[in-house]
Amino acid sequence: MPPTSPSRGPLRPSAVVNAAIRALLERTGGWLYGDTRSEYEQLVAEWTVAVAAEQLRGDVVKAA
Repeated sequence: MPPTSPSRGPLRPSAVVNAAIRALLERTGGWLYGDTRSEYEQLVAEWTVAVAAEQLRGDVVKAA
């Protein structure tokens, strides 16, 4: 089953979500347990939805 968009409001751009993922990993030193693991999984699901939406809109430029 594909992940669904978080119901917290409008969809954030994938770059913003990616920055949040990177910040989380930096903050935890890459160790994801308990709440931080859940937060990471939610962010990855949100990022996946954001990328798919951007691809549908044509916002993503494919690398050469």
